[in-house]
Amino acid sequence: MKIAVIGSYCTKFGELWNKSLYDLLAESQIGSLKNANILSNQIDAIYTGNMCSGILSGQLHLSSMATEILNVNCPSISVENACASGGVALRQAILAIESGTAEIVMVNGVEKLTDLDSTDITSALISAGNEEFEHFIGATFPSLNALITRAYMHEYKLTRKQLAHVSIKNHKNAINNPLAHLKKEITIKDFSNATIIADPLTILDCPPISDGAVTLILSSEKFAKNWIKKNTSKKIVYITASTQSSDTLTLSSRNMLTEFKATQIAAQKAYDMAKIKLEQIDVVELHDGFSITEIISLEDLGFFKKGTAGIATEKGLTQLNKKISVNPSGGLKAKGHPVGATGISQAYEIIKQLQHKAGQNQVKNAKIGLTHNLGGCAGTSVIHIFTGE
Repeated sequence: MKIAVIGSYCTKFGELWNKSLYDLLAESQIGSLKNANILSNQIDAIYTGNMCSGILSGQLHLSSMATEILNVNCPSISVENACASGGVALRQAILAIESGTAEIVMVNGVEKLTDLDSTDITSALISAGNEEFEHFIGATFPSLNALITRAYMHEYKLTRKQLAHVSIKNHKNAINNPLAHLKKEITIKDFSNATIIADPLTILDCPPISDGAVTLILSSEKFAKNWIKKNTSKKIVYITASTQSSDTLTLSSRNMLTEFKATQIAAQKAYDMAKIKLEQIDVVELHDGFSITEIISLEDLGFFKKGTAGIATEKGLTQLNKKISVNPSGGLKAKGHPVGATGISQAYEIIKQLQHKAGQNQVKNAKIGLTHNLGGCAGTSVIHIFTGE
């Protein structure tokens, strides 16, 4: 598989009070067309990832909104897979090109979360879990992830300090990302005073509620080879693997709480599809929905042995240009987590890395990157591998 990325655009992430859902989507769509130097009527299909617009904005049918913005009539599809909506939308766009039904595809991720209060937003987000067996009895996503954290701490003796270093690293990286929501360093001392959200998770273990949108323009390899002749200043990045796997919706139905089976399955399939070894990956944008999620996912992806990612993180092995550069963008924790846009945002950041346009957060000689996007408590896992040329 070899799908080209010929255009990309990402809005700023944050509390964007002066921009609507429509405004954000329009900005990213139009920005990506300009970046790709193509016209809207060249787009064969559009996929838009979103989770909460129907609940929080009273707006479904984003697929039609996306075509209205561009004044086109091509097939357009909305994609919802909880926090993995963006990653799944990207996968669907790839499959459209792979099937031969489209040559140029636009894929969007958009979310507008900050217009309502935290109670409404929390209720909307837990819809990614089981309404009957989790939300109905009072469970929230922080509380479910707190259970996972406690189980992991008990099994592998993870310390509060080791867990804190996930957020400390990601905040440090976000300072140099102009699009990031939270551009402020945090320290171990900050964790001692941080508000507990669901013990042992504090507010510093959780991502912010963010608004934002991202758009990529994908094409077939054949089109990209002709396109680059007219856009010689550009650098094409190729997607060489796209995989997805699933696990139970309800956390209590899992055999284990300390690993995410869906990620393990998707990861192995991705390495095989891309025909690479784990050691060849230079940079990872990983789904740190909570600090524990990064710890577990590093192990599920194979970068560290089970029970050792906490120690490795504390030692700095996941910092920029160390053993494996993880979330140089700031990740969900600090770049932000507009849920439907997150999976596309991860791809945008990897593309910048492989084009060597990531500024102060550039990973040296980055050639291969990976994105890892989760939905719910890893009920869905989507992995993409990118290669620069």
